[in-house]
Amino acid sequence: MKSVAAIIFCIGCGICALAQQKEGDRLKQSHDVLQEILGMPEKGIPRDLLDKAECVVVFPSVKKAGFVVGASYGRGAVLCRTGTNFRGPWSAPAMFALEGGSVGFQIGGEATDFVLLVMNEKGADSIMSSKVKLGADASAAAGPVGRTTSAETDVVMKAEILSYSRARGVFGGVSLEGSTLRSDGGANKNLYGQELDAKQIVRENKVKVPDAGKPLVDLLRQTSPKHAS
Repeated sequence: MKSVAAIIFCIGCGICALAQQKEGDRLKQSHDVLQEILGMPEKGIPRDLLDKAECVVVFPSVKKAGFVVGASYGRGAVLCRTGTNFRGPWSAPAMFALEGGSVGFQIGGEATDFVLLVMNEKGADSIMSSKVKLGADASAAAGPVGRTTSAETDVVMKAEILSYSRARGVFGGVSLEGSTLRSDGGANKNLYGQELDAKQIVRENKVKVPDAGKPLVDLLRQTSPKHAS
């Protein structure tokens, strides 16, 4: 019996390790996507928009097939600025999911990367809820591109969430209205070893940054260390 128990324990540990590695790989992909987009010389995300963002959400390699059948979804990570009024350093990453809506008709057959900027506290509170529908529960718009684009444009001032996509090397703003965002509870448990939602991770600081998430957190802390109040 002891031998059987030991075998079961080892199998369980192996499954947990594989699950944690899977989420670690997703964090690495999210880092790589954001690093490449932020490194674009001219037509990337305006830096002053990033400096005014409360949270950043990254979904690497979302595929159309998942939206067509309605069963799969894009998975990625969300990070928010910590502290009162989101004025502190960037948080540990929480795993997030993107589902459905009209995304399937917009991204084509190729895998597409998405980056979302949450621009105010209302938007941040919305995505921390159990499930938020873009365009209904939170106002969303295609994000403007270009390093010289002003953060005072009409679309920026009205939207709570700005969204961008990159497919086949082409980067630009994209509308994700009708899509939903939610905390990925299973992935968070795989990564942190306990039941946690996104709000507990990014707003309540219940955990430390895992090793797999440090490159992504460091990238944001280096690129946009302070909120442009």
